[in-house]
Amino acid sequence: MTTVTSTTTATGTTNAASSKLNADFDMFLKLLTTQMQNQDPLDPMDTAQYTQQLVQYSQVEQSIEQTATLKEMLAAFGTQNLMQASALIGAQVETSSATSGLSAATPAQWTWSATREVASMTATIKDAKGKIVDTLPIDATGAAGAFTWDGTTSAGKKVDPGLYTLELAGKDASGAAVTTTAHAYGKVTDVELDNGTVQMTINGLKVASSELLRIG
Repeated sequence: MTTVTSTTTATGTTNAASSKLNADFDMFLKLLTTQMQNQDPLDPMDTAQYTQQLVQYSQVEQSIEQTATLKEMLAAFGTQNLMQASALIGAQVETSSATSGLSAATPAQWTWSATREVASMTATIKDAKGKIVDTLPIDATGAAGAFTWDGTTSAGKKVDPGLYTLELAGKDASGAAVTTTAHAYGKVTDVELDNGTVQMTINGLKVASSELLRIG
């Protein structure tokens, strides 16, 4: 499903600023007219001063209009990006995040890569609050692979659906530590535009399109 989260704050702010400027400008003209009608003929007002004030009001008005136009352009670009991202619905994607979504129908899924080949690996799974849910060994060899977790701990307990983060500790054949990185992957089920940013839902996890590493 493709959705758009409409945001009217920027437009409302621009309209409010324009209304206040117009009100202030009307008040300024009334005061200026009153001053000109009651000025001392022997000591007339300096026309340069109120001319400068008129120019300043004009510059502020132009600035507000330019800001409004820019925001309209950004909104149009955001909608265009959303339509392009909608083509990813149903596609398998890999993200830069180590957090994956777990649901009753779909397991949490990650890919992993190591700086060099590993002979063994231990996985630590944490929930959304950072609490360790389980620590278990992974049958992993080589420098890259994948890990799928259906929510069952090594003690046989089934955890609730939600977001879970994977941390990996790899070792080579000699027992030396190997730096290993995990990336979540899954199927895109929804895209939305939130404050100008295209976000995708992957098994309950929302990620920005800028976090995608691989498609397909």
